[in-house]
Amino acid sequence: MYGSLVGLELASLVLLALLGWLAGNRASKLVYAGTGEKLRRQTRRLLRWPPVLTVVCAAQAGSAIVIAGSFDKTFWLDRLALHAPLAVIPVLGLWFISVPRLVRLLRDTAGPEKEPLSSDIRSRTADPGLIVPFRAVALGALTALYFAFKPPFPFSLPDAAVPLLALAVALAAIGYGHSRRSRRAAQSEAALPRPPLWRRCLRGLTILAAVVVTAAVPWAIAAQNSKLPERIDMTAGPMDDGKGSTGQGQHAPAGHAEYLAATAGAEAQVSVASLTGPHSQPDRRFTLTAEKQTIRLASGKTVEAWTYNGQVPGPELRVKEGEVVEVTLVNKDIDAGVTIHWHGLDVPNAEDGVTGVTQDAVMPGQTHTYRFRAEQTGTFWYHTHQDSLEGVSNGLFGSLIVEPADDGNREGERDITVMTHAWDGAGMAIAASDGVDRVRVAPGTPVRLRLVNTDNWVRQTYRLVGTDFRVAAIDGTDLNEPGELESGTRLVLTTGGRYDATFVMPDRPVFLSVGGRKDLGVFMSPDGSGDIPDLPAGSSEFDPLHYGKPKETPFGKDSAFDREFTMVLDNELGFFNGQYNMLYTLNGEVFPNTPAFMVKEGDLVKTTIVNRGMVDHPMHLHGHHVLVLSRNGEAADGSPWWADTVDVLPGDRYEIAFRADNPGLWMDHCHNLDHAAAGMTMHLMYEGVTTPYAAGSATGNHPE
Repeated sequence: MYGSLVGLELASLVLLALLGWLAGNRASKLVYAGTGEKLRRQTRRLLRWPPVLTVVCAAQAGSAIVIAGSFDKTFWLDRLALHAPLAVIPVLGLWFISVPRLVRLLRDTAGPEKEPLSSDIRSRTADPGLIVPFRAVALGALTALYFAFKPPFPFSLPDAAVPLLALAVALAAIGYGHSRRSRRAAQSEAALPRPPLWRRCLRGLTILAAVVVTAAVPWAIAAQNSKLPERIDMTAGPMDDGKGSTGQGQHAPAGHAEYLAATAGAEAQVSVASLTGPHSQPDRRFTLTAEKQTIRLASGKTVEAWTYNGQVPGPELRVKEGEVVEVTLVNKDIDAGVTIHWHGLDVPNAEDGVTGVTQDAVMPGQTHTYRFRAEQTGTFWYHTHQDSLEGVSNGLFGSLIVEPADDGNREGERDITVMTHAWDGAGMAIAASDGVDRVRVAPGTPVRLRLVNTDNWVRQTYRLVGTDFRVAAIDGTDLNEPGELESGTRLVLTTGGRYDATFVMPDRPVFLSVGGRKDLGVFMSPDGSGDIPDLPAGSSEFDPLHYGKPKETPFGKDSAFDREFTMVLDNELGFFNGQYNMLYTLNGEVFPNTPAFMVKEGDLVKTTIVNRGMVDHPMHLHGHHVLVLSRNGEAADGSPWWADTVDVLPGDRYEIAFRADNPGLWMDHCHNLDHAAAGMTMHLMYEGVTTPYAAGSATGNHPE
């Protein structure tokens, strides 16, 4: 609903700007009418425009009003305070200023048709009061569009003063020009001659050149100021303490040291480098070598991939709960550098694998060793966190499965990992299979499908047909008493997210469709043969908000929280690192100006995430699992929904909570990696924790 309303508002503003400008052109041509007949004809045509513009304006204002009635003020404050007035006031000006003048012109030219116009009538055809409201409709809509793509956040009218002043100056200039024309028309003995086309084009180009020249300097300054520093200290940016002393968008002093001094929180500093895993003898050892390889997909298509151990995905790492795991990363020839981030596994901070935050990038010829205890069970995955967009897209990822220490209740279970990925130039695939994998499964066998969406953009849809099933786990956490879902129910999985789907194999074929396709998926039958079942035409979508049975949790929506934060997701046009593009913002900023959320070990933290933008954002907090409390005001009342990646759709408002029990400096970013690479990243910072690492071009560390 929200996305449709925003789309209607934007379309209405674009149409209002275009029609308003065309109507203004017609109004400005009245002065060239030489006779009463011609003037009356043009005036009647012009009087048709205000009703049309009013209908378009009503659509724009109506969308803003519906948003205001359906969502909280984060979504509508700027729309009602800026967008709607910029559309409505000029249209009212048409009815109260321009239309009466047009009606009087019709009345006062009701004479002989061929008779030349009097000097008074000629003067009134160029009256600024007749023409400027039409121009104001167009320029007001354009200004509202500017605010739609460059929202002042947090909202305050002073922040909107410059564009509003520019609008006022433009309208004053237009009014002055028509006032001069009106005086010339009054002094002329005949109708003013219309300037030739070449002169009108020259004047338009001159105005355009003046605008470009005027904008060139601030444009160049903005581009230069947006360039990322050569060295970025992740603890030096603005802070939000979540206690109300720094409200939404209002930050504590910049820098960790300044924050501690301002809050009397100076204490012994702890480096992330010391927050390591256990030093005991590992139970499992793995070596992952990052290297370039040409990978052939099942269809025969080839992909120039970046791999772990020469394969995509990288080797599946299966370990037992409680085991100490040691992984040695070797970079053979990935020039950009690599790391390993254990997505969803809450490892100690030094093992998190984020360049410039918890380690330096592992460059060609170098190695790095990770060690952690696998304290959670479930489906996780690993991927590089150095130039993540390029690295993950090219294949630097694999699955990590932590099995329960006592897995007797899963004896005989058929365990199948399904990692879906979009390969550049080759399309969607399950690992390296871009067709249908046929698997033999005996009837009566318990089956677990571990669904992992590794794509950097696409929310993937899976449909299991041929049997009813359950979603047993989300993001590596088992659900409590999950209910049975009908065959064909759509599982829509955000990027970075995981679902475990379980069922008992029937005596008929079962098919897992990826993307609603019959030519991509996993086909299961007793002998691997048979026909792929048809996908049902209509099906419901799985929603975890009310799924499963409630279970006691260590905290909930009625708990007393030590820190409360608000994270507002949005999009705007602007510069990032010298390039002008669509930006995706966190509390009105992009990295490195996004605020760090400051917590203290032991704090109970609540975060409200609001998406007032036009696209979805899968927000991923490192080092912690969050409990979803509510979505859009509706409480999560099924099985406790623990997640590490929360898919926040346009118009969504999530309340989530977590215990700050894993000290460190943790990334919190959109796992749409295009968005993260464009600056949609911030940090969760524990008081007293510092880092010896830095990001930036001079360091070779590029976490996104």
